[in-house]
Amino acid sequence: MSEDPYLQVAAPPSPAGEGGAVEPAGEQPPPPEQSQSEKIFGTIKSVAMQAMMMYFVMSFFKGKPQEQKAGSETGVTAPMKSPATNLFNDGMSFDLYVYLSEQEEFGEFQVPESLVWKKEGLSYGDWTMGEAADSVFEHSTQFAISAAAQNNGSVYMHAFIVKGGKSPDPSAGKGFFSKKWTGYKTQRLNKFMKKSYKTTANLLTGQTEQSLEDQEKAKIGKVEVISHWHPNITINLVFDHTAWVPGQVPPPLDEFVEFTPSLQQYKPIMWLNDYWNLNRDYMPINSTTPVLNITLTFSPLSLFKWQMYSAQQMKNRFNPLAGMMGEEEDDQDQDSVKEAFLETNIYLLVLTFVISIVHSVFEFLAFKNDIQFWKNKKSVEGLSVRSVFFNVFQNLIVMLYVFDNDTNTVIKISCAVGLCIELWKVTKVQDVSFDFENKFLGIFPRIKLDDKKDYKDSGTKEFDRMAFRYLGMAFFPLAFCYCIYSVIYNEHKSWYSFVLGSCYGFLLTFGFIMMTPQLFINYKLKSVAHLPWRMMTYKALNTFIDDIFAFVIKMPTMYRLGCFRDDIVFFIFLYQKYIYVEDKTRVNEFGYSGEMIEDNGNADNAGAIEKETSAVGDLAVEDKSEDAKKDD
Repeated sequence: MSEDPYLQVAAPPSPAGEGGAVEPAGEQPPPPEQSQSEKIFGTIKSVAMQAMMMYFVMSFFKGKPQEQKAGSETGVTAPMKSPATNLFNDGMSFDLYVYLSEQEEFGEFQVPESLVWKKEGLSYGDWTMGEAADSVFEHSTQFAISAAAQNNGSVYMHAFIVKGGKSPDPSAGKGFFSKKWTGYKTQRLNKFMKKSYKTTANLLTGQTEQSLEDQEKAKIGKVEVISHWHPNITINLVFDHTAWVPGQVPPPLDEFVEFTPSLQQYKPIMWLNDYWNLNRDYMPINSTTPVLNITLTFSPLSLFKWQMYSAQQMKNRFNPLAGMMGEEEDDQDQDSVKEAFLETNIYLLVLTFVISIVHSVFEFLAFKNDIQFWKNKKSVEGLSVRSVFFNVFQNLIVMLYVFDNDTNTVIKISCAVGLCIELWKVTKVQDVSFDFENKFLGIFPRIKLDDKKDYKDSGTKEFDRMAFRYLGMAFFPLAFCYCIYSVIYNEHKSWYSFVLGSCYGFLLTFGFIMMTPQLFINYKLKSVAHLPWRMMTYKALNTFIDDIFAFVIKMPTMYRLGCFRDDIVFFIFLYQKYIYVEDKTRVNEFGYSGEMIEDNGNADNAGAIEKETSAVGDLAVEDKSEDAKKDD
């Protein structure tokens, strides 16, 4: 390999098959247990936190440079490195050269077709260039690619900025080529995306919409990596004069700040920006695309915006959970955030960020109070025990569905933790014991579940049974109809996947009706004192936030309507709390009733009065003794 005549080349993404990450092209199943608004909340917070961390870290290193002293063998300390200045002064003229090539190491200066854009007479630091006075220039063109590039090859862009009148070609001679006054960046423009094939078919007819070729690939579990193309790329040049100190530029910014050999100056920072290229806009490169379209845009960039872009592009390198989250789903979430930035008003975006933080706080408080409620619960009177068991069933279906589909590790862990919490709640509403005499398979002791005494004596058990009986009259017909629809019109991998998919889809659609048994028990008992109102309030506030985002974020109409189902149920709970008067004989979630608190209060008051009377009597006796002493 020939020696590169330029000091720094931005490392392009590794192509598929060389250890590089690949992106999804085909349709992937949506991550379960996460609504679209929740994904937006998490991604927006992640984007903001990473950007702020990058900015503060860079500001810290820039504002407080550490003294670097190199000790020699003689013990003499070398002086500290001085800050470097920008090689380009404001107003300096420079030229832009953009080449396209299928070679990563560029040397095709003598090939006229490789030069796709040459922009001369640009002025560094001038934000008012061009007809629109915004210093933004565009150039659209077409270029032909070889058969190798059509067959999962690569296309690279090589961008040069040189001092006005200079040339990026080393063969131009010393009078025209200057290594010092040449800035260079390269990047692979095509993107490798992964496409997986799955054997899905209608379980009744055996028919599928997939082609015979795709079916054969699915049988052998083949996963293809296909090159894709996006027609837009932006070349940003950072207009900034920050005094960077060599060796003290924080990562990952140090990869883009290129110092001259004397370390007294650094070249302008050039950034090849494809951040706003959405995955949905990429098209596959194959034999039907011998000519590709491309639109090149040159635009200046401020230091702060460059920090934001670099923080997002380098986030996976500093994120220990990046591998667990899955790059495919992370890119889908990033696209959702980008769409929100592109299509939403800036004030709504600020409101989105603030509310997403509040949403997270309420979510944590709801979880904390839910655990605290069940941990301190001494009585199950008035609570629907069957709903607890149904929640175990629901979480089990969700977890099995998650493992049956290709979902990231974080969601799998969260589903498993949720199932464990629901199983723990069973121990709070039932008397759990082990029967070592009648073992299962002669090895494992059987688990015995017995109703708690107050659950049976208070009549809650009978009301709970009646509520589920009425619920079953509506629940099972709906579930049956949903399964019939799914098996007729949808494709599935197997009958097992069909059962899981149908149960999961039904629970997402009609799961809210499982809150109705508690409404029935409240109606029969004419009380709501047994409910965890703190937890319910936090969850209701989060539901209202979901309602707001349902109209801010782009999503299906049915999902928007579905956001109001939980609101209706919660308003019914509020109505019950309003109409049912306070019953001081019923215990609350902490095991205390109003009469118990009043009795304790009366006892405390009586004790206080007795102590006060005793103190007054002691004082009177003391006064009397003093008078007796005076008489003596």
